Amino acid sequence: MKYRWSLAPSQPLLTGQLIRELPLSPLLAQCLVNRGVANKAEVSEFLNPRLKLLADPFLIPNMEAAIERLWKARSNNERLLIYGDYDVDGISSTALLVEVLTGLGWKAQPYLPGRFDDGYGLSPVSLEKCLDQFDVDVVLAVDCGSTAVEAIDFLNEKKIDVLVLDHHQVSVPPPNPVAMVNPQLSDDYPNFQELCSVGLAFKLAHAIVKRGRQEGLQNERDLVLKQYLDLVALGTVADLVPLTGENRKLLRAGLEQLSETTRQGLVALKKIANVSQPVSVFNVGFHLGPRLNAAGRMENPAASLNLLLSNDSIEAEKNANLLDGYNRERQKIERDISTQAVNSIRKRFNPEKDFVIVEGNMEWHLGVIGIVASRVMREFYRPTFILASDGDGWKGSARSIEGFDLAEAMRGCDDLLNDHGGHAMAAGVSVKPGRLDAFRERINEIASKIITPDMFQPPLKLDAETDLSEMTLVRVEEMGQLEPLGQGNPEIQLLIPDLNLSSPVYRMGKDRQHAKFWVTDERGSCEVIAWNLKPEDEPKDQFDLAVAPQVNDFNGHRSVQLKLIDWRPAQG
Repeated sequence: MKYRWSLAPSQPLLTGQLIRELPLSPLLAQCLVNRGVANKAEVSEFLNPRLKLLADPFLIPNMEAAIERLWKARSNNERLLIYGDYDVDGISSTALLVEVLTGLGWKAQPYLPGRFDDGYGLSPVSLEKCLDQFDVDVVLAVDCGSTAVEAIDFLNEKKIDVLVLDHHQVSVPPPNPVAMVNPQLSDDYPNFQELCSVGLAFKLAHAIVKRGRQEGLQNERDLVLKQYLDLVALGTVADLVPLTGENRKLLRAGLEQLSETTRQGLVALKKIANVSQPVSVFNVGFHLGPRLNAAGRMENPAASLNLLLSNDSIEAEKNANLLDGYNRERQKIERDISTQAVNSIRKRFNPEKDFVIVEGNMEWHLGVIGIVASRVMREFYRPTFILASDGDGWKGSARSIEGFDLAEAMRGCDDLLNDHGGHAMAAGVSVKPGRLDAFRERINEIASKIITPDMFQPPLKLDAETDLSEMTLVRVEEMGQLEPLGQGNPEIQLLIPDLNLSSPVYRMGKDRQHAKFWVTDERGSCEVIAWNLKPEDEPKDQFDLAVAPQVNDFNGHRSVQLKLIDWRPAQG
């Protein structure tokens, strides 16, 4: 087994109630309960996530104060700087706010910091550059600002008002803007806490329209907010926020809008990425998102923002080609660094002592080390820090395994670090010059007291145990109601025990790296597809399968196919 299997406990009382009240199969009812959707009202909202069910945007902390200041800025013809971030969430948030605010009469100018020149977030250095370029009365910081105490003090001293629209954790002590619109400030509405910044930007736009319509303003009455949901879909998927609650409602409609978008930049980007209708979470996460991210990783995020704001098809095509080129360059650099990192680690990797991998190289590209950290973590399944040169010191990204909190662990290394921040599973770090070896030793010492041997086998959470009689087209299509799938709402994964091969294993792919075969039990038979399965790892004798059921649509013929996740000898 590649994974540590964990079967969700059956919940007969909850699932039984759902089956009596709604037209659900026991299997789908169990999968819904596993996702915390446990009563009739919750199921109805989850399976039919309509925009009309979105919560009042004024329930988000400090939204009222932000709208008041924006209203004053428009009335006084003040100049507004929208200060974003260089990732997809920050770029799509900035594009949405530029379009909404300029369309409704604000004098708004966007600015995106560069990863290499400005660093992350709102900083005095970056703001100095902004103020040299633009005359500014109000700064609206988007997808940043919740920890920017120094930068906001800098702006306050210059009598420039600051509004923060952000979803990250707020520092202690907090910054002092005119209004901080951040759902992390209150636990009263936990659904808001899952929103990324483009979701918050949409909520701000909703609040503007709501206030304007209450005042009888014609432009706000005429504005159709749905047209911006293609941007919301981009940031929501790319930022890996849970696809539940408010996000699920926004994303379901956003993917539809993205499929039908007339936005010239996205039409061109979809074309160059070979994305067809309907656009899926997978398309955004693996085709569109990486290209939009690539500009900020390789050079400057301006090309991505220009693409999203472009009204000209020729300019849009030019920007789409530029982003595609950046992405190809990013892929090559990332592959090369990943290979170097894995080879270097393997030479001295000691599984008994190396609880955490810390690998640095002064020549590596800062723009891709986060992706490399993810690759290395998956290869060795250890918490991983990948670092590159940051002047005299080291700057890097970290990815973790379940059960090891990076943010907490790095607090025990404060004396070795210039800076660190992030979450339990992903973080950024800056190591002081000459302290990399000491950091490696310290973080491993901390991990050795937390990580147990079984944590080095990745967990596999299975929704239910079933048999092949349940794997019908009707049943698998019913499971499709859970889409869109992703963070917080994973694909359905099932345990099917006591199976036998009923056909030879057919090898396919350029290097015959994939496999296809049929399995049978006492109740039925089904086709299994196995990606990147080595011949020596093929199932044999009687076995249990962990699978994700899916519909295979080939030349108009629809059939059930089971995607292999893992297998083990039958437990009988």
